Formats: sequence, C-alpha cells, structure tokens
Amino acid sequence: MTPVLILGNKNYSSWSLRGWLALRKAGIEFNEHPISLFTPEGDAQLTDETPAGLVPVLVDGETTVWESLAIAEYAAEHNPALWPQDAGARAWARSMAAEMHAGFAALRHALPMNCRARGRRVELDAATRQDVERIQRLWCDCRIKHGGDGPWLFGTFSVADAMYAPVASRFTTYSIDGPATVSDYVITVLADPDVSEWYAAARDETEVIEEEEVGRI
Repeated sequence: MTPVLILGNKNYSSWSLRGWLALRKAGIEFNEHPISLFTPEGDAQLTDETPAGLVPVLVDGETTVWESLAIAEYAAEHNPALWPQDAGARAWARSMAAEMHAGFAALRHALPMNCRARGRRVELDAATRQDVERIQRLWCDCRIKHGGDGPWLFGTFSVADAMYAPVASRFTTYSIDGPATVSDYVITVLADPDVSEWYAAARDETEVIEEEEVGRI
C-alpha cells in the first residue's frame, strides 16, 4: 500500500513542506491527502484523521508518523543519505534541525510562510530580528564548515535543508536581506525542482487564510 501524507495548505503550511520535502528527497513514493486549515471541515478532518490534531501526518500501512522531524527521520531510515556521512557534520545537522523544530517562535509568528506572496513588509521586533540573525549565522557557519561539496547546507541535501526550506521562503516573501551566502542558499532552495513543484501547487490553491496574510503594503 502506498503511504499517505496528510498535509495542510501548501501556500501556508511550513511544517507540511518539511515532511513532504524529506519524503521526496528520500525517494519515497506517497499519495497526498490535503486538509484545508482553519476551516470547519478541515478542523473536523484533523480531529478524525490525525492523532495530534496537527499536520503533517504520514500513514504507511500500520505505521503512523505525526510530526515533521519524525517524518524526516523516518525518511532518513529509508535513505540514510539524508544525514551527512561524517559524524561531526551529522551531529551539527541534527542540532540545526532540532533548533529549527523547537525554536524561532518569534520568526514563525511574525513572518508566516506565504508562498504566493512577494514584496510583503513587516517591521521586525527585537525577538524576530534575533531569530533572523541566528538563522543567518547558522547558515553561514554551516556553509563554511560543511558545505564544500555542493550548494546545500551540508553540500548535498539533508534533513536540515528540509527543516529550513520554509525559512528561505519567508526570507523571499518579506524581503529579508542577508550576506551573499544567505542569498545564495535561498536561491538554491527556491530553484530546487521539488520546491518549485510545491510552489506551483501553492499558486493553484484558492484558499486564503487571512490571519496568515501579513505585511501587505
């Protein structure tokens, strides 16, 4: 039976993108079961179909995996190349992925992912600015230390890239400036064929979640 990924609106659901992208890069075939978030119908589906009431959720036969980083780990069990081969780089990658998973609440609140939007402007408060600077520093340090073999954070694509892909999207939507290393990495993420496919699907969606439409000029 083909696994099923339950996911939210592609335009807005950053956590869905993380799980989806990890599965794609692992080479795992799966079907998609979309749920329209913040609607009565979507809320009912979340209650009925997801154990935590959140997306994404991967259903693979009798196995259910209901959290983005856990889905990425599940994908890496099928394709270990999703983590760097070097133990030191792998530890760094896991630390970065965990920091994204647990942290940066200010950035996620102030700058929601919105794939369709460009030219949005948000005045960054101190906490959001601190998150932006921390992420940019992480990316730069990682590329210097571990990125020599390719354009991704650790050269080749890793779970860390899946976790930070929605941040690259946010930096584009809200015109967040950074050093050349940051700009180059954002270009790498958005030019990726799988990410481009996600964006195309997001543009085709008709749902608008008003509370996510911030920064209009």
